[in-house]
Amino acid sequence: MNTFYYASPLGVLKIIHEGQTIFALDFVKRKSRQTLSFKKQPEQKIAKQLDEYFCSQRTTFQLELAPSGTSFQLRVFQKLCAIPFGKTVSYGQLAKAIGQPQAAQAVGQAVRNNPIALIIPCHRVIGSNGKLIGFAGGLWRKKWLLKHERVV
Repeated sequence: MNTFYYASPLGVLKIIHEGQTIFALDFVKRKSRQTLSFKKQPEQKIAKQLDEYFCSQRTTFQLELAPSGTSFQLRVFQKLCAIPFGKTVSYGQLAKAIGQPQAAQAVGQAVRNNPIALIIPCHRVIGSNGKLIGFAGGLWRKKWLLKHERVV
């Protein structure tokens, strides 16, 4: 596994990958002394797609993802990837989409444990009342991402 750091408008992202497969992407909670440069071709491909997303030139990612999680979590992550750019769904709608309409709370826990933030778009999940709730990277980032995608 390799790690590199990417400077985004929302702060530094830590990306764990092997070749072109991403296993984790998370917001760094404190300043990192790690280099933000990347030299390997897979890292350049990942960074290029992130650059394009943040410059409003990309609405979908073409990257291989390998999130870890339980079979339930993996089903949730798969449905998260199906939420179109510029759209949101509620936790309840997501629970219905995986065939478990009574599991909105469990879906919320799965969303919270998303190991590949941003690319698996958990920021597109909102409360049933339309309010922004729950985002491991902080609600200010969720609001920024949804505004960037012109949802709010």
